[in-house]
Amino acid sequence: MVESPLRIILFILLVSVASVYVHVYLYRRLFRDTSTSRAWRTAGKVLLTALCLPLLLSWVVTRIVPSAFIVAVFAWTWMGVAVYLLLALALLGGVRWLVARTRGHRGVVAPLATPAPDPAAPPSLADLAVTVPPPPPAVPPVDEDRRRFLARATAGGAVLAAGGLTGYGIWSAFHPPVVNEVAVRLPGLPKALDGFTIVHMSDIHVGPIIQRRFMDELVRRANALKPDMVAITGDLVDGTVDDLRHSVAALQNLQARAGTHFITGNHEYYWNASKWADALTGLGVTVLRNRHVTVGDAGGAFDVVGVDDWSMRNGPRGYNLDAALAGRNPDRAAVLLAHQPSNWDAAAKAGMGLQLSGHTHGGQFFPFTIAVSTIWKHDAGLFQEGDSSLYVSRGTGFWGPPLRVAAPSEIVKVTLLAV
Repeated sequence: MVESPLRIILFILLVSVASVYVHVYLYRRLFRDTSTSRAWRTAGKVLLTALCLPLLLSWVVTRIVPSAFIVAVFAWTWMGVAVYLLLALALLGGVRWLVARTRGHRGVVAPLATPAPDPAAPPSLADLAVTVPPPPPAVPPVDEDRRRFLARATAGGAVLAAGGLTGYGIWSAFHPPVVNEVAVRLPGLPKALDGFTIVHMSDIHVGPIIQRRFMDELVRRANALKPDMVAITGDLVDGTVDDLRHSVAALQNLQARAGTHFITGNHEYYWNASKWADALTGLGVTVLRNRHVTVGDAGGAFDVVGVDDWSMRNGPRGYNLDAALAGRNPDRAAVLLAHQPSNWDAAAKAGMGLQLSGHTHGGQFFPFTIAVSTIWKHDAGLFQEGDSSLYVSRGTGFWGPPLRVAAPSEIVKVTLLAV
């Protein structure tokens, strides 16, 4: 893999320290500041410790004990709630500070200006008297009851705001994906294939939460678009073949004359990518692992090129664009399926007129939407540079917290146009 063990360890340590700090902060604001009751504070310590520990252990535990995945989902859901609690407390705390600053400046009267003494005038008795500084202003006593009332109001408002956003995010995550339609000019596409349609799905993450019912609805919506081809650009699963075979088997019901094409994402490697490739092939899905196939006939055709995930490019079986293009007619139009929107510049130079990707989830939920747009140059949507195009899906399912806020899941219908 690309990441060294040291980098992974450092990343885990950084995330763990940040998680612990957040939980300590939440304890102070929600429990310590809101009551002097020892029982209340002890309950807060126990509760937040019980919420923090599964979150810290979830990533490792799910790799060792896959059956613990469902428990990890609850821990990840709490992570989303904790993020919104943190944001709400920071916002309300900022409002309190601003109000306090404003109140502190009210009623302050500027002192009257004292005329400058005349140097030619003889000194008066007042001038000769010893100046005694005025006593310092008395510091008003802290009103503990008022402070505790404000702390409780802030905590209550934060809980309500976080609960509302979390509720909306869960509803949005389980709501059927929106359908977005885009038209893309594909250099070299024969006129006979002008209007060829591809239904693009990515990052479905079938697992303990997303199961057969969700998949059946995706298939129904995809078939309603009457596509010529279906492309699934990785992170289809989060579990073993034995556990998820029934749910994934819904893909057999996809209807597209050019078939369904699949490439691996990073999550397939967590659950034995080779075994999943064999299982999907058995379901009639065309699995493209660093290879290409030609779609069409003598009247017009283009190539569908598929590569393994970019994160495994230095491994024994990972992203290898050169291998995928070996033996291809460079004069034929090409669509590249690549899980991550990485290496697009190189792919475009290699003749890939369109790249379909996912991986980013568009951030999945605010405020990670902002972080992802900062980290990824191509975070979500359609991008064009010269004659080449890239579409990055926000994902069709979800991963981690079952939340979708400001980044709804999507099914994309791509219509190819001849130049």
